[in-house]
Amino acid sequence: MPKVKTNSGAKKRFTFTGTGKIKRKHAYKSHILTKKTKKQKRRLTGTEVVNAHNVKAIRRLLVKK
Repeated sequence: MPKVKTNSGAKKRFTFTGTGKIKRKHAYKSHILTKKTKKQKRRLTGTEVVNAHNVKAIRRLLVKK
């Protein structure tokens, strides 16, 4: 049987907190920033905990079985 691999894209985008929650970065902060307001760009910085509905799917991508 082949090795079970972690999803490389998910590995780069998500990290675990000390308590086991999953952190993510905000979208829409990489390019075309000139038309976005300072307030909008400021709110997009930093990280956030993943919504409870998506945790199961993301954990499946990250954790080897």
